Amino acid sequence: MKTTFRNILVTGASSGLGRGLALHWARQGATVHAVARRRAELESLAHDVAGYGAAGRIVPAVLDVTDAEALAAAIAAAEEAAGGALDLAVANAGVSESSPATRMDWRKVKRVLDVNVSAAAVTIAAALPAMVARGRGTVVGVASLAGFRGLPGHAAYCASKAALRTFMESVRIDLHGTGVRAVTICPGFVKTEMTAKNAFPMPFLMELDDAVKVMADGIAAGEPEVAFPLPLAAAVRVMGALPRQVYEPLAGRARSL
Repeated sequence: MKTTFRNILVTGASSGLGRGLALHWARQGATVHAVARRRAELESLAHDVAGYGAAGRIVPAVLDVTDAEALAAAIAAAEEAAGGALDLAVANAGVSESSPATRMDWRKVKRVLDVNVSAAAVTIAAALPAMVARGRGTVVGVASLAGFRGLPGHAAYCASKAALRTFMESVRIDLHGTGVRAVTICPGFVKTEMTAKNAFPMPFLMELDDAVKVMADGIAAGEPEVAFPLPLAAAVRVMGALPRQVYEPLAGRARSL
């Protein structure tokens, strides 16, 4: 059964998947608390929603998600505005930095883990108590197909998405019977600002609008995990089943391509 959301919070809403999801739900009539660092982009998002004549609206929340106190305060403010609890909280904010072991920069590694793991976990943890008390709601963690296995040159990113995926699995187990849903999203390659800088092949690259539809439909249906596009998700699952002695030499060859 699909769920309708009226009060939503989305992190990383200034561009890419977060912006696309915020637009999608605002057009459906939701109030979307859009969290990001870039004020101009959030104001542009709010303007775009108003320009569509949508019944919903964007409420900008300008902050850096690595500031845990500010993030938790923004979630509390959104809950108060919603009358006590959000219907949906989406931990979408993420960064990608290459981190090859031969040229590893600890600052980049820390940034990736701070945003992709710590901030995402804070978003979920801060939104859950009010949902559990009310007995309904949905929390979403946007992981990645890159979290299924270690990929060459991207240790920090793969680790961050694997950590979030496991975090959401534990959350989902704990929430059984509470009326609160936990959904993990594992996208492949989508045309966004983040992927535009990639200098390597991106198989099954998806248009943003197509990816947003897959994600929104899966979240509304309360699917435990939404992994897409299907051909790439299937290939990644097969790779995940390969023994280390087989996988690591294959991945090493891909690194040299």
